[in-house]
Amino acid sequence: MEIESEVISMLLGSFVNGIAILAGSAVGLFLRFILRRSSRSGESGRGLGERLQKIVMQGLALCTMYIGISGALKGQNTLIAILSIVIGAVIGELLDLDGAMNRAGNWVQKKVSHPGSEDANSTVAEGFVAACLLFGVGAMSIVGSLNSGLLGDHSMLFAKSLLDGVSSVVFSVSFGIGVPLSAVAVFAYEALVTLAASVLSPLLSEVVIAEMTCVGSLMIIGLSLNMLELTKIKVMNFIPAVFLPILLCRFM
Repeated sequence: MEIESEVISMLLGSFVNGIAILAGSAVGLFLRFILRRSSRSGESGRGLGERLQKIVMQGLALCTMYIGISGALKGQNTLIAILSIVIGAVIGELLDLDGAMNRAGNWVQKKVSHPGSEDANSTVAEGFVAACLLFGVGAMSIVGSLNSGLLGDHSMLFAKSLLDGVSSVVFSVSFGIGVPLSAVAVFAYEALVTLAASVLSPLLSEVVIAEMTCVGSLMIIGLSLNMLELTKIKVMNFIPAVFLPILLCRFM
């Protein structure tokens, strides 16, 4: 019982972060429902709903690009970023992570949408990947989890929870059900880092965290370009690149 209570205490920050994403997503999905319902009330409503959704998506894409650029500038070794992206892309392409994610997303989409509805033509995978990158990549996620595991200090993850909760409202309006699904992945990721903090701490130095943030942020920039419909980058295939700085920083 003591071990179980200690584990629960360690994971409090990760749990609150996941709940915040779910709560924000619930609000966002409700707003999405209201927006789409109003768009069906008539031609003028439909036009207004489509315009609002488009402008929100474009604004969200610009904010996403800002987040990506800000994080990418934290990198200190350009060569590590280049090697991580190239090697990670090869690994992701060989594993076909993007294809697997889209197949899973399409399966979920069929379960949660009605045939012929607007949602039936969308993809859960896009929202899931977007949310996972924005909520999971970054120093706050890694350092906050380490602080929870090593010091029992959840303050950074609590602050992150507030930011993620607000962001998930906006993202759910645009991406739908894929965003709340990311709460499970974010919780699992942060919980894993928290529980393995004593082992991972020596490996995750400030330099490594900075390079991981840089690589992940480059993927966020790619995501923003997709949101603006300028590119069709398979962002999911670059996921392995985020973890490669842990290895590369030991040799460079």
